[in-house]
Formats: sequence, C-alpha cells, structure tokens
Amino acid sequence: METYTPKQIAKTLNVSTTTLRRYEELDLIPAVPRTKSNHRFYTSLHFQAFTTIRALLKGYDIPIVYEVMRLIKNARYEEALWLVNEQQYHIQVEKQRVEEILTMIQNADFTKYKNVKLKEYMSIGEAAQIAGVNTSAIRHWEHEGLIHSERNKENGYRMFSISQLRKILVISSLRKTVYYIENMKSLLNNLDTQNYDKVERSFQLALQNLNNQLVLQLKGIAELIKYISFCQR
Repeated sequence: METYTPKQIAKTLNVSTTTLRRYEELDLIPAVPRTKSNHRFYTSLHFQAFTTIRALLKGYDIPIVYEVMRLIKNARYEEALWLVNEQQYHIQVEKQRVEEILTMIQNADFTKYKNVKLKEYMSIGEAAQIAGVNTSAIRHWEHEGLIHSERNKENGYRMFSISQLRKILVISSLRKTVYYIENMKSLLNNLDTQNYDKVERSFQLALQNLNNQLVLQLKGIAELIKYISFCQR
C-alpha cells in the first residue's frame, strides 16, 4: 500500500499541512491512520480525497463541497452526485438569466419581461418578484446609490420605474462578476446614457465566467468520480 506524509501531499497540492488537518477535523476525509510513533500518514484514498476537495473548491461554493465530501465519507454516493448535479442546474439557470437580461438590454422597447407586462411604477415587492431577488437586496442597492425610488404620495411606499427595474435586473445578473460598487455605478451610468457596447461587454464577461465555472465544475466532478471509485473498491 502506497503511503504519503502530510508534507508530500501538501507540496503536491500546493497547500499547507494545516489545511490538510483542517479537512480532517471537518470530517471531510476517511479516518487517518498513524504510525507507531503517532505520526499521521495518508494512503492513496486520502490523496484522492484531498485532490477531490481542491478540485471541487474551484467550481463550487465551500458549503457544497464540504457536504459532498461528508456524504461520500458516509457512503451516500448517489446523494453526493445529485447534489453536484443540482448545482450544475443552478449554473444553467444563471446562464439563461444573463442571456435573457442581455436580450432585454438590447430591446429598446422594454415594456414586458418574461411575459409580464410592466407597469409604469412598481412597488418594491413587485420589482423583487419580477427580478427574482429579495426586497432586502433592492433596499441594499438603493442604499449604495445604485438605484433610486420615488415615494407614493398617498402611502409613502417606495415605487420603482421601469428604468429602475431594468437596473435592478442588470445588478442581479452581474453582481457575481462586477465586484466593486464603483464599477457597477459606472456600468449603470452606461445604461442610462445608452452606451450599450460597454454594458454588453460586461454581460459577455459574465457569460465567459459562467463558461469557465462550468469547466471547473466538470473537472471537479471527474475527480469526484475517481474518489467514489476508490471508496467502492
């Protein structure tokens, strides 16, 4: 049986031995044997487990990766595979959303979205439902100065115009690829001034990032399949 020291695996995967121990403490890998002198040593199974974790982390969020690894450790292989499959569905939905809103940006006559006829002004709840976000997110974006609302003279409630809804849709689509508030403000200013070339470039970047994430997810799945095969031997 081939064995490895923590330093050997850490060097190969370009991580610290502390990181390996943390994965062990988080219950992500099989039980680690020790030598007679009480030193850790890893087998090929552990090596593949660590390789799988590092590969999955490039394409998936940390909580998902950790849950997948715990499922594998408990021999719940199908559940782990369904979980990563669900995440791939989410990225597909995200891609469709970005493409839909890019089409919306290119459509000068923006009076309907997803077959919903838009009113001249919408409440925050209506805007949130159309955009598929929480009202708290809209309040946060308004607080950051990305969008603005008008107040209903009768009840004082926030009301959002169609142009503001368009901004909400843009923010909701690009928030994972446009990381800085000032960059987002500049992008929304391009939308206001109808500088659509720059706006479209941001959407194309978002689509490229999703393509890259998909590739990383598939590479992670390839390592996951290897790991499951190891476990089932």
